Amino acid sequence: MASELERLREVMDKLRSPGGCPWDNEQDHTTLLKYLLEESYEFIEAVENNDRSGMQEELGDLLLQIYFHSRIAEEDKDQPFNIEDVARNVADKLISRHPHVFAGTVVKDSAEVLENWEKQKAIEKGRSSAIDGVPLAQPSLTLVAKLLYRVKKFNYQLPINSPLQLPEQIDQDQLGQLLLGLISQAVDKGLDPEAALRSAGKSLIAQIQVHEAR
Repeated sequence: MASELERLREVMDKLRSPGGCPWDNEQDHTTLLKYLLEESYEFIEAVENNDRSGMQEELGDLLLQIYFHSRIAEEDKDQPFNIEDVARNVADKLISRHPHVFAGTVVKDSAEVLENWEKQKAIEKGRSSAIDGVPLAQPSLTLVAKLLYRVKKFNYQLPINSPLQLPEQIDQDQLGQLLLGLISQAVDKGLDPEAALRSAGKSLIAQIQVHEAR
């Protein structure tokens, strides 16, 4: 008896094959991107609401996107790949980046695990810059947070101008209220917080590039 994952692959194959669904056959990687993003946000919302049935459904929708993109990729004449290639690559990646589980490497805590993961990732992808591999099209808040994480990991000493200093003791909720207040003031002044932070992120990227060019 075929597994449900094999059944899903067969369903996607029928939808994309001649005589299948006209809408499905019209889609490509680009047209599907908005659905991938939408389903990701819907899963996040289900997790935040502790909606177990919703989580299961939204994970299914995300899985559909992965199978859909993989099925489209099979049709590429120059560089085809399928869902088996996708699964093999991620399994190989998990094994190579968890040497403490699969190769006997000793680690003391999860922080060292993360550090080893980043080092192995940099080696695999031939990365030498703190910017390499950072999706620049992501929302500005996650972009800037990732850039600052990379700056810290690469031990770059970059000046970050901040007229607002956080108190020594602050929790997530307090930080959230502080950010909410700043955004509220920006909106009242007719400023676009997303655009403003993205501009600051571009400035940080420029700082990183100057630092690495020395």
